[in-house]
Amino acid sequence: MKPDVKLEKRLWAAPVLGLLLAAGAVACGGGGSDTAALDSWAKKVCDSAQSPIAQSQTALADSDKVVPGEQPAELQQRLAADLGVLAATNQQLAEAISKAGELKTDGGAAVQQGAADELKKAAQGYLEAQQKLTALPNTEQAKFADALRSVGDQVQRLAQQSTAGLNKLQSGELGIAIAKQPGCKPAPKTSPSASASTTASTPADPSAPAAASAAPSTAPTPTPTPSASG
Repeated sequence: MKPDVKLEKRLWAAPVLGLLLAAGAVACGGGGSDTAALDSWAKKVCDSAQSPIAQSQTALADSDKVVPGEQPAELQQRLAADLGVLAATNQQLAEAISKAGELKTDGGAAVQQGAADELKKAAQGYLEAQQKLTALPNTEQAKFADALRSVGDQVQRLAQQSTAGLNKLQSGELGIAIAKQPGCKPAPKTSPSASASTTASTPADPSAPAAASAAPSTAPTPTPTPSASG
């Protein structure tokens, strides 16, 4: 019996700025803020984030794609490329936040720096995960499948780190300003039928962030006839 080479949804999901912030902001506190200044700052961030968001969504969709007959080496190469994209987009999002100018709200400098730092750390982590994935032996399918799970664990932690960074922008008046920006809204889903088929066999994880629930349910399997998604 051939083992499946796959990663469960919450292991391979990586939050994207638009996916996370489009879930809505929490209006709590935020006194002393200039609404127009916050809107302007949010627009700068989201205009710069639009391309990284789109690239991340493309990489996530690719990591969910099942290619009939794909061999472990081919899957390894494809997922490594997706991780490279996620590393680059996290770095780009960090730079968008850093270069948006002074964040004029209570504790704005700390919020801005903290969010950018978390995303930069996540970007570096994705590069390390990519290197780890690339170094996995791929000649024996069973061993490759087992080793791939450890990469999935690492990616899960990176997804949580990205979420932690982005959550810093999601509260109070700043969160409201970010949520209003078109550049921080996710693109419409293009394959709802595929999503339905991959998630039907997996109970929803109530603790997962909104971004994870919108992300791919599995990484693909190289076997010609994949099993049900996890």
